[in-house]
Amino acid sequence: MSVTRRLGAALIVIGLAVGGSASAQEATEMIPAPERADQGDGPFERLIIRGVIVIDGAGAPPQGPIDLVIEGNRIAEVRGVGAPGALIDDTRRPQTATREIDAQGMYVMPGFVDLHTHIGGVPKAPEAEYTFKLWMGHGVTTVRDAGGGARDWVLRERDRSERNEIVAPRIVAYGRPGTGEGWEGGSIRSAETAREWVRWAAAKGVEGLKLGAYDPSIMEALIDEAKQLGMGTMAHLGQNGVGRMNAIDAARLGLGTVTHYYGLFESLLKDYTVQNWPPSQNQSNEQDRFGQVARLWNQIHPRGSDEWQALIHEFIELGTTLDPTMTIYEAGRDVMRARNADWHAEYTLPSQWDFFEPSRVSHGAYWYYWTTHDEVAWKNFYKVWMSFLNDFKNQGGRVTTGSDSGFIYKLYGFGYIREFELLQEAGFHPLEVIRSATLNGAETLHEPKGTSVEYGLIRPGLLADLVVVDENPLENFQVLYGTGAQRLNDETGLTERVGGVRYTIKDGIVYDAKELLADVRRMVERAKRQQGDRTTTAGSH
Repeated sequence: MSVTRRLGAALIVIGLAVGGSASAQEATEMIPAPERADQGDGPFERLIIRGVIVIDGAGAPPQGPIDLVIEGNRIAEVRGVGAPGALIDDTRRPQTATREIDAQGMYVMPGFVDLHTHIGGVPKAPEAEYTFKLWMGHGVTTVRDAGGGARDWVLRERDRSERNEIVAPRIVAYGRPGTGEGWEGGSIRSAETAREWVRWAAAKGVEGLKLGAYDPSIMEALIDEAKQLGMGTMAHLGQNGVGRMNAIDAARLGLGTVTHYYGLFESLLKDYTVQNWPPSQNQSNEQDRFGQVARLWNQIHPRGSDEWQALIHEFIELGTTLDPTMTIYEAGRDVMRARNADWHAEYTLPSQWDFFEPSRVSHGAYWYYWTTHDEVAWKNFYKVWMSFLNDFKNQGGRVTTGSDSGFIYKLYGFGYIREFELLQEAGFHPLEVIRSATLNGAETLHEPKGTSVEYGLIRPGLLADLVVVDENPLENFQVLYGTGAQRLNDETGLTERVGGVRYTIKDGIVYDAKELLADVRRMVERAKRQQGDRTTTAGSH
């Protein structure tokens, strides 16, 4: 990689001093998405999806065949039209469609909600179209922008998406305190300035706050002012501040969502009030930062202990949501798997790949000398983390799905679907995973506003945000990847790829998901030609 590009990548680490994990979009302006033009059909006066099997998002088992009626941008009717294995009862079918989709044997779910996203970044993924189409191609119809939401550029793309002028998920904008064009109050150093920024951001149209581990008085002011104004809150409780503001500290102040794992394990420390850091620890060294955090797995009160149960019960009583984003840290336990994922060759931009590679300046590219010891520590960490999430869920806590893709070998869209598999590994039933990805996400975004969900369920009256797929996702979440799942065809004796989202429907507009991903492949091919046919597989570098 050239020195120029490495220096450009250094922009991404600007937020590290405050524990931020995504400052790419805060550093340099990106290229806005092009006009939607002729992509996507609708909304229609009366669209009927015929014969589909419905997974409703609430946890109910699949049901079908169903004729799903959409009028304009809302679901109008969910009508059973027969029994599995029997002929469709035509007398029960709704009639007079202006557009029909024959979905016999297909599955439909609510559109997916990714609660931790970043819209690419310069120089790694400078065109919003690339990120948006990877999300939409994987059925993601709503994203929470985690940190860049006070920027005019993000707010403009949000508004364009809301008007369906571009191919993009609906964007819920959460800003980082002290950021945003037009803010003249500087960094947040007092409770008074914190409240002033929240009021300023609310007037600007920001919908929520992405917080770090601020000192208690400032954290209290930010959360309290946000709640008064109907704004949501999420926090990456970075290790530099977690000694004074861990997850339960923040939850007691009213924090809405704990994202990642930061502050969670620190709420359960057993023998110290801080992590048992080695004397050589330097938090500015990212291999230290990401390598040592996994060593927390056996420094806490164990599963089932009084302290473990008390933390779960208090989180639930306080209404705290956990958005674990296990996907973004997974490379720590098996970097070879993450580096050689099937999709990199066709879907990862050369500039994004360069950002992923070991680097002292690119955030999350900390593979300076990643060892078996590091991977074993992360595997142990995941066992404990997953057991906490499953216990929390089983006792009534809300767990959502977020990806934080664009770092650590995780690609937009693909990284999000991987979170489904990791939640299942944690012990979630596949229907619970779908609920985490749909209804739970919608509730998390609507609750601060005091409004009922508008999406996240397949119910008459709600927005027509839907995902249609050929294969049964409950049988195998890998069929949701843009690359599909590999399966042996016994008739030909050859392996084949099956699945991939067929249609993503947002606001009643039907998008061919495979066409959107084909656009992404063309963008990657063009970028490779411009850079001398560089590939994006680890072995080729």
